[in-house]
Amino acid sequence: MTTIPVNGGGPASAKAKASAKAGDTADATMDVTASETATATATATAKRGEPGAGPPAPGVDAARILVIDDEAPIAAALARFLRSRGYETETAASAEAALAILAFRPFAAALCDVRMPGMSGVELVSRALALDGDLAVLMLTGVNDAPTATDALSRGAVDYLLKPVELTDLQRAIERALHKRGLEIERRRVDAVIREEVAARTADLMAEQRALRDVSVGTVQALINAMEAKDIYLKGHSERIAELAASIADDLGLDADTVESVRIAGRLHDVGKIGIREAVLNKPGALTVEEFAHVKDHVRIGVAILAPLTHIADAVTHVHDHHEHWDGSGYPDGKTGDAISIGGRILAAADAFDALTSHRAYRAPQPPIEVVEYLRQHVDSLLDPRVYDALRAVILARKSIADLFIEDV
Repeated sequence: MTTIPVNGGGPASAKAKASAKAGDTADATMDVTASETATATATATAKRGEPGAGPPAPGVDAARILVIDDEAPIAAALARFLRSRGYETETAASAEAALAILAFRPFAAALCDVRMPGMSGVELVSRALALDGDLAVLMLTGVNDAPTATDALSRGAVDYLLKPVELTDLQRAIERALHKRGLEIERRRVDAVIREEVAARTADLMAEQRALRDVSVGTVQALINAMEAKDIYLKGHSERIAELAASIADDLGLDADTVESVRIAGRLHDVGKIGIREAVLNKPGALTVEEFAHVKDHVRIGVAILAPLTHIADAVTHVHDHHEHWDGSGYPDGKTGDAISIGGRILAAADAFDALTSHRAYRAPQPPIEVVEYLRQHVDSLLDPRVYDALRAVILARKSIADLFIEDV
């Protein structure tokens, strides 16, 4: 059987002496016989990437091996053997030289001595993997030391071979390492393909959901627009509520999806008024107890209309809660505080503000700043304090922008 000799892994001076001797004998000791190098099986299987068959072949670079040993005869003998098995090889006489090579050229594997002048082979492992995480590093050394082997393997080496090593064992170790490397690269490739496919399908699904939501909301909005068109005092009310509510939600720092669900709820919050008698909706004076109970029923009607739209379930919840009061005096469930959805609390504030700043048959609109100050009296009763603060900030910001525009004009 053919083996690679080793000088015992002693000090550099001893290794230098051994090197001189090895230089005379390397060809003899490392000679690869014709029966070992010329068989068609070895040549063919070395290019397939099967366990026990040779390196994988995703490309030329996949079959390139870097041999790192400070003893030139041993490095040359290893390289010659590996070339006879169909691999491309390069040699490096030190860890530092190996890093310089790895920084510029990709390799499938590195066959590395442990004890070398300067940086050791064990230290090289993590440095080499930092340059190329796919590199399969095999340690080939005369250092039969369990802690050293454990250290090398923990740093990322895939095998730890002892000199002298039988060439068939060396070939099998390299084949195993390259096969494992090929599997890992393929696994990552498949994972990437799956992630891309999932991302694409998710994007398509979200686009379909948005399209469905837009159609659904648009249909309901058309009903609301038709209803508002019958009352000049309500025209545009839902759109104003939607934009003001979304601005309040944004000022509160809510995430984009919640802001959008609040906006949608603002557009749809009064859809239930389709089921309320027009004579009651447009009555200029105070409502009777029966009439007020009839008006309150618009929440139930609206939720019933919107309930089938499960893709906007959050918005439907906000619509359900938009007449609840912070202190529990609202309807339909008399919820209090944080039990009311954040969208419901926001819509209550926006609805109150718009009602007081809009024309009504029985009164003129009030100035926005006066309404904001008036609503302060209803904090902790009608309004959530945080929502009121956000409403106030939004209205004051709008006034500031309007003032600047007037001054520019």
